[in-house]
Amino acid sequence: MISLAIAEPHYLIVEGLKSITSAVNFIHLCGIASDKPELDNIIRTHKPKVLIMDYACDSFSIEDIKMVNYLSPDTKILALTHHVSQSTINLALKSGVCSHVLKDCGKDEIIEAIEATSKKQSFYCSKVLDTLTAKEGEVKKDSTQFSRAVCDGLNISEREIEIIRMIAEGYSNKEIADKLFLSTHTVNTHRKNIMSKLGVNNTAGIVLFAVKENIISPNKFLFSAS
Repeated sequence: MISLAIAEPHYLIVEGLKSITSAVNFIHLCGIASDKPELDNIIRTHKPKVLIMDYACDSFSIEDIKMVNYLSPDTKILALTHHVSQSTINLALKSGVCSHVLKDCGKDEIIEAIEATSKKQSFYCSKVLDTLTAKEGEVKKDSTQFSRAVCDGLNISEREIEIIRMIAEGYSNKEIADKLFLSTHTVNTHRKNIMSKLGVNNTAGIVLFAVKENIISPNKFLFSAS
């Protein structure tokens, strides 16, 4: 059973979350906070496994993330906000947010985010991932041997290069998720974003790109005859 609390001042958002979670038999809603004193009381009293929180609204802030982590270190925070900047998301993650989705995500994605967060896995919706990977600068040449033109033209992040390498080496989404401490959903979203950026529609296209750009050695696919 996942004990869940919600920190959200807007009635319609709260009612939507209540409707979504009430239909799931392994989620128990233990409290709803519309302001900081209510949040403080819920965290002290219930110490929920997951807290859905809009840290970017008028009622809550980044400091409340730190407060929750201090009062209940085992409570994992799933941020649910409208679109915010890359710097804001990064600050929230550094302050203790485990997962981050936006308010226009669908029901299934919200449920999946709650499940992953309860297991201490980071979960990001595709729009949050797009924000996090945008304008990250060029990839380190010493680790990928990427040219500046390739980097700038495709806007591929270091995390995406790491996943491209692992895909090319034959790791499954689950294996990549386990090694990088991500949810399988997050890895799958990365894979879709990578394929979109590269203009390919299958794993073979990713492998060919990895070989062409020296992300992995072509010798990886050379086998001696028995």
